[in-house]
Amino acid sequence: MYFRPGRILALAAVLAAPAVLRAQGFGLNEIGSCAVSRASATTGAPCQDASVIFWNPAAGTQLPKGVTVYGGVASVGVGGDFTPDFSTTGNSYRPNIPTSFPPHIFLNWNGAGRMALGIGAYVPYGLTSQWRPDFPGRFSAQRASIATIYVQPNISFQLTPGWSIGGGPIFGHSTVQLQQSLDLSSQVLPNTGGLTFANLGVAPGTEFGRAILKGSANGYGFHVGVHGKVGNSIQVGARYLSSINFKYDDANARFVQLATNLVVPDASTGAQIGVPAGTPYDYFLAAQFRTGGALVDQKVSTQITHPGQFEAGIGYTAPTGTLVSFDYGYILWNKFDVLPVNFKGPASASSRSLIEDYHNSSSYRFGLEQKFSRYWDITGRAGFSLTKTPAPDETVTPLLPDMDRRNFAVGAGLPLGPRLTIDAGYLHVDTQGRRGRIIERTSESQTAADLNSGFYRLNANIFSLSLKASL
Repeated sequence: MYFRPGRILALAAVLAAPAVLRAQGFGLNEIGSCAVSRASATTGAPCQDASVIFWNPAAGTQLPKGVTVYGGVASVGVGGDFTPDFSTTGNSYRPNIPTSFPPHIFLNWNGAGRMALGIGAYVPYGLTSQWRPDFPGRFSAQRASIATIYVQPNISFQLTPGWSIGGGPIFGHSTVQLQQSLDLSSQVLPNTGGLTFANLGVAPGTEFGRAILKGSANGYGFHVGVHGKVGNSIQVGARYLSSINFKYDDANARFVQLATNLVVPDASTGAQIGVPAGTPYDYFLAAQFRTGGALVDQKVSTQITHPGQFEAGIGYTAPTGTLVSFDYGYILWNKFDVLPVNFKGPASASSRSLIEDYHNSSSYRFGLEQKFSRYWDITGRAGFSLTKTPAPDETVTPLLPDMDRRNFAVGAGLPLGPRLTIDAGYLHVDTQGRRGRIIERTSESQTAADLNSGFYRLNANIFSLSLKASL
């Protein structure tokens, strides 16, 4: 007996739909502890370290002459929960998300002339998403991870004493992993006019297997920026990071059978599927996990465009030495629209396009910085940012329960000597929560009222530590 996969592996689109950590969508801004401390208000008034290669690639000419190295890591802990609308116990389902540690490393050489050269490696997009085994949305997503690292050579050139331009090419490498539970009730039986196991009395949420996907892809783009000073107290800047398309053409899909311990209840049901009453469902389902079945190891492909970023900002240095900065960011999420998912094996009947319908979104960032010369030359920093979600009401999912966020930041820089400084930053992500769904959207006509069945909450705590060395 052979059944046609219904919604098996709908979540294969995690290869194209990773979840969030802090910024809009699945973007990350944990790139440099100084920037974290100022809530990322660092494009118009960059930090004085080599992370300018990301935050404003034109500002390499403003760093000290010689070689400057800046590297570190952020610790990202994400929390939250999902509360169903009609929970009989009132209980919420909490995720079980491991802490992530995105790294960053930058090197900048500012020569004796007008030119500076550098290179950086950083993680602008990423994911950690994991729900417990009893989560009702595990058939849409149970565990997923993505890490995309960009490597960017950089050149910046001083046009005039106050103005510089800069930029460079980007090589990106992205890896993804996914685990999704498979629901027996939604599987379609052949030659029955669309009959499913649910029609045979199998309850929704009957887990009979798990799918495990792994894949990687490379992509290429560019990054450009401009920075200038207006008088002695005002500086301005802007940057554009291009979109990069990643094609996961050779991802691997693996399937594991799980016991349901169900049997065919009666002769009538058995006649519909061609087996005697009392036959264990697991017995004939096992054939789907062996050669000739639909749920054998096979290839799957999809693609995602990591969105472009435009940011512009301004900074003002008061007579007291206090730096006040403001940045505006505009992220081109509209390319995250429809995601093709194509299987290259027996499950090819499940190939489909998933509807995301993201829209472009904005962020508003405010930062403060003050050096306290009387206290070991400590530099204190603080910031606040508001990030608007790109996800429509119909696309708040277990993978991507995205929502507007308020980000509160604080940090400090402490010299360890004439050539060494340590930066530390902390950022807390606060949200008001948002209604969302735990099932797939299969039609453009489906609205949030049709799909959403509960309330997601999201929060995060980010600790960042970086070391700056002048050589």
